[in-house]
Amino acid sequence: MVPSVLIVDDEKHTREGLQQALVDNYDVSLAANADEAFNLMEAQPFDVIVTDLRMPGKSGLKVIDKALALPNHPAVLMMTAYGSIDNAVEAMKRGAVDFLTKPVNIERLEVLIQRALKTRTLEVEVKQLHERLDEKFSFEGIVGSSGRLAEVIARVKLVAPSRATILIEGESGTGKELIAQAIHQASPRARAPFIAVHCASLSENLLESELFGHERGAFTGATERRIGRFESADGGTLFLDEIGEISASTQVKLLRFLETRAIERVGGSKPLQLDVRLVAATNRNLEQLVKEGKFREDLFFRLNVVRILLPPLRERAEDVPLLLNHYLKVFSDENQLPLLTLEPGALQTLQAYPWPGNIRELRNFCENAVVLHHGGALTEYDLDPKYRAAPPVGAPGASGGGMAANPLSVEENGKRLLREALIKARGNRTQAAELMGISRRTLHRKLAAWPELDVTDK
Repeated sequence: MVPSVLIVDDEKHTREGLQQALVDNYDVSLAANADEAFNLMEAQPFDVIVTDLRMPGKSGLKVIDKALALPNHPAVLMMTAYGSIDNAVEAMKRGAVDFLTKPVNIERLEVLIQRALKTRTLEVEVKQLHERLDEKFSFEGIVGSSGRLAEVIARVKLVAPSRATILIEGESGTGKELIAQAIHQASPRARAPFIAVHCASLSENLLESELFGHERGAFTGATERRIGRFESADGGTLFLDEIGEISASTQVKLLRFLETRAIERVGGSKPLQLDVRLVAATNRNLEQLVKEGKFREDLFFRLNVVRILLPPLRERAEDVPLLLNHYLKVFSDENQLPLLTLEPGALQTLQAYPWPGNIRELRNFCENAVVLHHGGALTEYDLDPKYRAAPPVGAPGASGGGMAANPLSVEENGKRLLREALIKARGNRTQAAELMGISRRTLHRKLAAWPELDVTDK
């Protein structure tokens, strides 16, 4: 597509001369004054506007203001016969990307137009990236409709706009980093950096250097100054995952930051004031670690300004079908494969599975299934035996209380035995009856009584 350029100049020979020079490479429109330019800008989009500064009526500065107020605004170049530093500074303050003096050097003008087009392209790409980030890490991007998850989202929405330090607790794989990113995206810091550090993956010395940076010569191998994650996150959010794993010395430095909002690089002595919002996460019980003397009580209180507890997936089983459908689509699209769906029996089995690895385990299951099956429908018989090994969450006998603890346990146990036999026989009723040591007629009677199990080859 040919880039579009609008020339705004009250001198007829100037604007027509520029049109002649540019018309071979650009779609060029002309305006004799600011009002004509306004009308053209409202009628069609432009990639670049080249405007004179001094014109009868409204000046070129008004053209800049109008252009930059448009959605997907064009890049603007200012030109004037009254070239001065003051004019250039004012034009650049208003948002012009560059400045030319008259008479205009055509070669320089073409260079500046190309540069302006690249700048505009980068701005559009950055805007689109932010929009994708907003979409990916918005509350709408958090999949689930359970009451427990709704409570979490309501709390996140309440605290996100604040400056408060937040502690996110939950088992491994429950989505603590996703919640931290949602907090950041919903805060006034959304356009500033979001920096994540996984504390357990680094040794004590490496973690301190990673967080706070170091000065040249601070330790063997420190051949130059290093900027740490705190400085990189200035103005934004720093997410510290697995905060319960940090050493005593790192705890002291972290506490100092929370009290003073300043850090010192390793090997340095000059405090650096920073504007960083801290979000920490842990899968350990910090209160218990405090009692055991493994975590500072004063740091715990500083971190625990706002506490968010993420429920494990087994406590929000109604979200499992939504998550399965979401990730199956994500990985089908990502691998350019037909959409993999779940048969009712498979969905029922997966919803009953307790998912000890939480969302991370479910996500891995979906990616594996998509890659191995290449579309179609996943049946109960296609599932790994581990998904059928545990009793359904909340089912009678699941708590280990024994069959006598509930009068329905005998019936539930019979269902499980029949279901396992049908799965092993891959739906063949005759083979399933043989495995159970019963007649085919008896098996038919059981299926008639328990129709939800009837997913066999009839």
